[in-house]
Amino acid sequence: MAYNLPTMLSIVITAFREAATVGRAIESFLPQLPAHAEIMVICPDPETTAVVDGYAAQYPALRHVADPQRGKPAALNVGLKAVRGDVVVLSDGDVVVADDALAPLVAPFEDPRVGAVSGHPISTSPRDTLLGYWSHALTVGIHQIRQARDEAGQFLVCSGYLFAFRRALVEHVPEDALAEDAVISHHIAGQGYRIGYAPQARVFVKYPTTYRDWLRQKVRSAGGSAQDYVRKSPLRMRSAWLEMLNGTRLALRFPHTPREFLWTLLLFVARLHLWLLVFINVRLLRRPLKALWRRVETTK
Repeated sequence: MAYNLPTMLSIVITAFREAATVGRAIESFLPQLPAHAEIMVICPDPETTAVVDGYAAQYPALRHVADPQRGKPAALNVGLKAVRGDVVVLSDGDVVVADDALAPLVAPFEDPRVGAVSGHPISTSPRDTLLGYWSHALTVGIHQIRQARDEAGQFLVCSGYLFAFRRALVEHVPEDALAEDAVISHHIAGQGYRIGYAPQARVFVKYPTTYRDWLRQKVRSAGGSAQDYVRKSPLRMRSAWLEMLNGTRLALRFPHTPREFLWTLLLFVARLHLWLLVFINVRLLRRPLKALWRRVETTK
């Protein structure tokens, strides 16, 4: 499949203790690889590495790179040094991209003003549970916000589950960054490039099934917007205030039943809890990445 781009494409998948899921993540990319593309999987643990090495033995375009085990940003920096492509696609070892995701994700790079493009996360969690409903409400809401901002030519933050960027624009990711997707998005937009959105570039995500795991995941991702890399940027899309301003109406329009309306009200309470934890842990205590980056088991 040709994408009519004067670039080589590098796909970087980061994984940690994801031997059960990394194979599906790799397989979802393989059928849609263009010529002169590569897949790089960065992982540290022997179990995941064994799975990756098995695929690498079958597919020359795929290779394993050792993770230095200093957190995801450090792993990404290793990948940025090793990639050969001019456009880099980032994804995770516990998600699956749609079989037609790559073409729409990279097509916007034909415009030289585009520096990065976000994919479109889709929740695979059941909507008839509290946490599953929350995942659908949040993913649909952020999709609508990204789509509106993209159509208006406004700044948007890429999704860490699937996004692409021009390699020349990103030399290094701060190793204490809690949300590398937000940091990279702001860094690229700060150089005058546009961040695009490709809603057809779908990536299927299993979200947490316990409130503890939900908080672990969300404190980490929302906490990234409270770090100075993002908080002091003139281009902002995410904060407690902006969420209340832009997300409340969308959330209240999402429920279909009285039970879902109740779950929406509980989501408002949970988001307040989340932003309070972000303020305490990130702004006040300034807890490091190692303390806040905790494995979320129920998404595997």
